[in-house]
Amino acid sequence: MSAVLTRSGAWTAAAAVGLVALGTWTDYPELVTLGLAAAGALLVAAAWLVATPRLTVVREVRPRRVFEGGAAQGTLTVTNVGRRGSPPLLVSETIGGHRTTVAVPALTAGHSCTVSYPLPVARRGRYVIPPVALGHSDPLRLLHRGRACGGELVVHVYPRVHLLATITAGGPQDTDGQTTGNAPLGGAAFHSLREYTPGDDWRRIHWGATARTGTVMTRHVVVPDEPRQLVVLDTSSAPYHGSLFEDAVRVAASFCVAAERSGLPLQLRTTGAAERESSGTALEFLSTVEPDSADRGLAALSGLVRDVVSDTQGVALVIVTGRLDADAAQLLMLLRHRFLSVSLAQLVSPDSALPPRPRGVLAVAAPSSERFAAGWNRLVLR
Repeated sequence: MSAVLTRSGAWTAAAAVGLVALGTWTDYPELVTLGLAAAGALLVAAAWLVATPRLTVVREVRPRRVFEGGAAQGTLTVTNVGRRGSPPLLVSETIGGHRTTVAVPALTAGHSCTVSYPLPVARRGRYVIPPVALGHSDPLRLLHRGRACGGELVVHVYPRVHLLATITAGGPQDTDGQTTGNAPLGGAAFHSLREYTPGDDWRRIHWGATARTGTVMTRHVVVPDEPRQLVVLDTSSAPYHGSLFEDAVRVAASFCVAAERSGLPLQLRTTGAAERESSGTALEFLSTVEPDSADRGLAALSGLVRDVVSDTQGVALVIVTGRLDADAAQLLMLLRHRFLSVSLAQLVSPDSALPPRPRGVLAVAAPSSERFAAGWNRLVLR
């Protein structure tokens, strides 16, 4: 940990050299005296920084996950564990390219001080906060000496979320709900008969089938399939203009939160093949997602949804994109009959005409996430 010149220190050093050189060249002893005085001030500043105070620093950042537009706060607790007092300190935090400097007052031996300060985390993203830079200067602020304390911290800024209504139409037709063999055990819906295995509930033994086959058979009961929400975010750069991709991310996040709030199993996918299966991990992923010019966009939709499309499970599909082209609109109409519902969110420029609505698809186009949320709720809740 070495001392460095501050801006004032650099000017003082330059003045010392210049004055001594000019005074020597012009045989003007007063200038030499002024130069030596400036050099002496630098030596005194260096001597002041020789004895580094013994300090410990504890940093906390709360919350570590915040929604866009929210606020996060850092808290520093600095304790003087040495035998002598410490001078006033400057603590620097760097986050997202922005530097925040926090002043810590002088501390006597054995005392501590806690200071809080806001963190600049207004934009969506994943912010890595480096270790705290703890430093102090001499009284004239000519030299500065600092060291890094603690480790890195990570703050996630989630996209802004709007309140969206969910579509409840569709779903299983029988009273227990449709089932599949890979559904979770422990429910009350009958799926099939199978051989009894040790540990099975004997009350589920099917005595009629046991008598016919000569093998103890039991009822295989599972949790019935629930309608699922599949949100697909178009991460290609082609359909978006300006900041519309940010609005698309907010809309996708809003659908994820709405599904969780309604108790629907959620799956988020992007046209770039990323996948998340819960609201928390989806929001964390959406805090860092960016458009990609190499992404195929909705041209890859058929392959993206092939594994979730079946005739025995109910899936509500939500597509979030920019302006839809004719090929993508035709593809949505072809896929419509395989889903409980297909919803389309389009983020379009405010000065462009509204795009056509694919037949059988619940579509809303808007120039911002706020306008989309208002239009969507008006359409769904009417």
